Amino acid sequence: MRIARFSIDGNVAFGAVEGEGPDSLVLDIIKGIPFAEFELSGTKVPLNKVRLLPPVLPNKVVAIGRNYAEHAAELGNEVPEFPVTFFKPSTSVIGSGDEIVYPAFSSDVQYEAELAVVIGRMCREVPRERAKDVILGYTCANDVTARDVQKREKQWARAKGFDTSCPLGPWIETDVDPADLTIQCTVNGEQRQLGRTSDMIRSVEELIVHITEAMTLLPGDVILTGTPSGVGPLADGDEVAVSIEGIGTLANKVIKRG
Repeated sequence: MRIARFSIDGNVAFGAVEGEGPDSLVLDIIKGIPFAEFELSGTKVPLNKVRLLPPVLPNKVVAIGRNYAEHAAELGNEVPEFPVTFFKPSTSVIGSGDEIVYPAFSSDVQYEAELAVVIGRMCREVPRERAKDVILGYTCANDVTARDVQKREKQWARAKGFDTSCPLGPWIETDVDPADLTIQCTVNGEQRQLGRTSDMIRSVEELIVHITEAMTLLPGDVILTGTPSGVGPLADGDEVAVSIEGIGTLANKVIKRG
């Protein structure tokens, strides 16, 4: 099931996305929220008549750095012995179609296409064999990074946590195996990244085990699983899109605050 969060006539709701072609997609409005048992209302609205919102509003986004060997190498880093973990605040989250605002304190903002895991229930100290039980589904993410700031500051909080630096969407796919999916990024229609989730150093299950050893994850929290090689700069006016096999495409335009 594809679950979208959207607004229409000033109201916010979740809906199940039905159909295949871009012009034929409709939303069957969900009674309740997707983090508990819910029913489809049978009330349907065309997707092109609503505004897509970030599929969740996470309490926290837990991100993993250097989880693809070729990406670590392209930035001159070794594969870490343990996962590199950092946070992106909830205020960094935007949806598909929203604008990435180039921060005034950076001159080198870059894209990073990533598979995002959406947590479906509160969990802590999750054993590997139960990791899939705590997942609601998966979505596309762009771990937008001020690379120059990341290099000069020991903490990554500003470089990766500025407003609009965490696009998520377009929806949550609950029925996909994340083990070997094509993941790509295009800028203005030109392919910049192309990889497979099977190249991740640590799997989704391993990451959930590692993270929940330290902290409780809540329904709607998001894990970013790292990016393949090919990261590069974004400029004012660029259209950047992250596509993941079996999930969909997350698209955003870059602007400078003027």
